Amino acid sequence: MIDLYYWPTGNGKKITIMLEECGLEYRVNPIDITKGDQHQPEFLKISPNNKMPAIVDHDAEGGPLAIFESGAILMYLAEKTGKFMPADLHGRMQVMQWLFWQVGGIGPNCGQAHYFVHYSGTVNEEARHRFKTEVARLYGVLDRRLADNEFIAGSEYSIADMATWPWIFRYDWQGQDLEDFPNVKRWFNQLAQRPALDKGANVGTDIVDLNKKMDDADRDRLFNVKQ
Repeated sequence: MIDLYYWPTGNGKKITIMLEECGLEYRVNPIDITKGDQHQPEFLKISPNNKMPAIVDHDAEGGPLAIFESGAILMYLAEKTGKFMPADLHGRMQVMQWLFWQVGGIGPNCGQAHYFVHYSGTVNEEARHRFKTEVARLYGVLDRRLADNEFIAGSEYSIADMATWPWIFRYDWQGQDLEDFPNVKRWFNQLAQRPALDKGANVGTDIVDLNKKMDDADRDRLFNVKQ
């Protein structure tokens, strides 16, 4: 059994998608990041960076294993199951490069765009322009990659796709239009037809309304305004 510490955000959905794609048994432990659950001492023992998602695999070799950071969790689950990560060197490096591209590039910049375009209680036009422009550049990188490849890492569906898809899901929050990126649109819609991805992406819809407007206290806790 895998305990998943989770809230239905882009990073959280990476893991539920992978768990569903692999058919692994897991139990969801909600971490309400708008209420400050991520700062509770018991959660910090699992995820010292006070971020979700995190997992504890009770069936890991050598005993229960706690893992934080979404990219590390995806790599662990791929190694555990032997799925969605090529065995050959060249294929594996393609997946690793594009996974790190998501973790270090499109994910953080989309997150900043979410804040300044969608969440912020004030208008900062310079920040909005900065992050909308950078996200558009990264969409362009992805669009060019997908012009010659069915999936991000090549001809096979992988954890690189699972890591990226949940962030493209909120393209409107980032000020983007998928019509401007036809290859991204094709890929995005193709993956949306996968039953396991659809199921994983919808985990937690019963515990949160992502379209609900947060109050100032919720926003402060979520974005560490007063930390």
